[in-house]
Amino acid sequence: MNIGFIGLGIMGNPMAENLVRNGQHQVKVFDIDQTRADNLVALGALRADSLVDAVEDADIVMTSLPGPRQIEAVAFADDGLFANLKAGVSWIELSTNNLEVSARIKRSAEAAGIQILDAPVSGGDEGARAGNLAILVGGEKGVFDFCLPILEIIGSRITLLGSHGAGYSAKIAQVILCYLHSLALSEAMMLGVKGGVDPAQMLSIIQNSTGKSYVADRYGPPILNGDYDPSFTVGLAHKDMKLAREMAQNLGISLPLCDLTTDTYARAVETYGFDANHLRVVRLLEEDNNTFLQV
Repeated sequence: MNIGFIGLGIMGNPMAENLVRNGQHQVKVFDIDQTRADNLVALGALRADSLVDAVEDADIVMTSLPGPRQIEAVAFADDGLFANLKAGVSWIELSTNNLEVSARIKRSAEAAGIQILDAPVSGGDEGARAGNLAILVGGEKGVFDFCLPILEIIGSRITLLGSHGAGYSAKIAQVILCYLHSLALSEAMMLGVKGGVDPAQMLSIIQNSTGKSYVADRYGPPILNGDYDPSFTVGLAHKDMKLAREMAQNLGISLPLCDLTTDTYARAVETYGFDANHLRVVRLLEEDNNTFLQV
């Protein structure tokens, strides 16, 4: 099968690498930064010179993009997907999108005879490299069944949640916990440290009590060592939280902790810049309290 893969960033590159290493499919890759394809071409991928080139002969197109604005551009530009995909092609959209853009894409896909799945992923760059991502899928079951062997190359926990848009809804909902937990973890550690507990001991207590969580295990060590986890940017974290708040507003529901978390990440972006490591949000708390959690 011919796969066109578009978007070779922190998540896209390792997902594409697993497809190439699998060896069962021809994978053509494209990113606006052509250097991001170098490692994949060395492994046997084909380098596309343009988005059009990437999808020209594709049976399945996969996109991993920063957010709704980029998804919309790739979909609707004159040299984009809908202007160039042939009827019958399946499009697996792996990004985090909002429901407004999702609905517009669904309408255009139906009109063009393109089969589409929203399939946002969870598990971070580590999960992408290991090929054990959680993939939250929305779409028709027949399309899901057709694409499942491809999804199984990049993920190990793959769930069809409902019709188109369900995957995006689930992804947006669960990111609230990731970033809210990051803030809660830092506040719990700060309280303990200010009360006289060693930072490493405080983290260990959290990891072995009712506070145990993926966030404590995954993000506690980068707080302690002071690198604030370079695998993801605080700007992208804020983008995800804005999507959550936007979705809540559109559904007419009140999520006060979501609002507080979004505002805190906005402050971190303003203070440290979009490309700062995502756990730099913890630095805000450290500076506010003139106490640092590093060991």
